[in-house]
Amino acid sequence: MIRLVLRPTWLLAMALLCLSAAGPAPLLAQPERAAALPRVHFVATGGTISNRDGGRLTAEELAKSMPGVDRYARLTFEQFANVSSSELSLQQWLALAKRINELYANEKDIAGVVVTSGTDTLEETAFFLHLTVRDPRPVVVVGSMRNPSTLGYEGAANLLEGVRVAADPAARNKGALVVLNDEINSARNVTKTDALRLQTFRSREYGQLGVVDRDRVVFFSQITQRTNERMEFDVSKVTELPRVDIIMVYQGAPGDLIKAAVDNGAKGIVLAVAGAGATSGTQNQGLAYAAQKGVFVVNSTRTGSGRIAPARGDVPGAPQANEAQRRRRQFSVAGEDHTPIKARVLLMLALTKSTDRNEIQRIFSEY
Repeated sequence: MIRLVLRPTWLLAMALLCLSAAGPAPLLAQPERAAALPRVHFVATGGTISNRDGGRLTAEELAKSMPGVDRYARLTFEQFANVSSSELSLQQWLALAKRINELYANEKDIAGVVVTSGTDTLEETAFFLHLTVRDPRPVVVVGSMRNPSTLGYEGAANLLEGVRVAADPAARNKGALVVLNDEINSARNVTKTDALRLQTFRSREYGQLGVVDRDRVVFFSQITQRTNERMEFDVSKVTELPRVDIIMVYQGAPGDLIKAAVDNGAKGIVLAVAGAGATSGTQNQGLAYAAQKGVFVVNSTRTGSGRIAPARGDVPGAPQANEAQRRRRQFSVAGEDHTPIKARVLLMLALTKSTDRNEIQRIFSEY
């Protein structure tokens, strides 16, 4: 029987040989790898994603909830607000857009910004940022349908996927993006379609822009309207957004609701029309009153999809409108394919730039 005796000196030599073959220890390389990662800045505003029983999660707690985030980005964060999405004011919208533009202007090492929002009005906040952040780097808006105290809470996963998208160079020049449930949608087209289900955010017939998969972020398409540096809305000196109300067309609808909106200070009205433009009841009387007071009315379909085209006189080469037609459309704007919610956001910003009807129609046609 042969017995192999390993002397201490041999054991030491073998250990050194193994260490040499294995290369440097991972912990020694970790700081170097971290320095090479893109930086993503996370801005928390609240919403269901933070609304646990007994108190809301802070930005720091949400940042720590993402396992493995340090594989994708160097994360910094700040607490902008911590309220439900419906409690965010228009003043806070302005402040949020100014803050992100400031971050991009002053901190060139940021690859992208992630914003958390409650899902109930997420599409409005995201579209406002889409129109007002004028930098090629992405703004990614995320949220969750379940709160942190609920079984199946998906907030940490959505937030991590938002960070991955914000860190990806392919996300540049696509405008604001909405990331939930492994899907990437454009803030221009996305809307909440279900009150409870996880797959609630859909881009209607346009489809999603991409997906966040286990191995990488994949983009399939790109929107063709203006984005990022091509945006013309500069809110840096805007202190207040003009009031714009939404009124729905329904059978026998009274025109006095339109009149009441005008009398209470509305500078614009979005009319959620039936089909491609029908009104009902006495609404035409209300619209005449709005035109008399110089209040713009944008027509947007209540159906959820479809395009409201500009009046025939607005189309190049079309016959000129008569005087009666010109009077009717003097303060009327076609909402194109924007939903009433999105049309309201765009009209508020358009009114900060112009009170010329043709100019406002151009804005709706280009955005």
